[in-house]
Amino acid sequence: MRHWLLKSEPDCFSIADLARAKKKTTCWDGVRNYQARNFLRAMAVGDRALFYHSSCDPPAVVGTVEVVRAAYPDPSAWDPDDDHHDPRASPENPVWSMVDVRLEAIFPRAVPLDELRGVRALAGLELLRRGSRLSVHPVSAEEFRTIERLARG
Repeated sequence: MRHWLLKSEPDCFSIADLARAKKKTTCWDGVRNYQARNFLRAMAVGDRALFYHSSCDPPAVVGTVEVVRAAYPDPSAWDPDDDHHDPRASPENPVWSMVDVRLEAIFPRAVPLDELRGVRALAGLELLRRGSRLSVHPVSAEEFRTIERLARG
């Protein structure tokens, strides 16, 4: 099992939206960065991910999800009416991928970015690297456990 971090702007899709979804499950679509896409493609059923709210005040890790379907083509890329449309993509050349995730837990306490920056065990976390904008990236098992501990107090 591998561990990941998934970013979403809560105005677009929040962990509360996931909690309201049928079976608390949704596709993780709209990723339009090749490196993040490759990370999606590396995910396997049973992998776990931290759910991170970005572009909000404060940005924070708010819960965990489980990957319940491995990567498959993201049809929003070839839908001209979708915000994530990519004219280079088509059903014959899907270009972009998505996975399905199911809510595991909403943390009793969100762990804000500023707090994460102060934890020595998280010094290597991609999220904390200056200039990093990846919406999907791996985290180590220890980083994952550290953040879960912080959230649970």
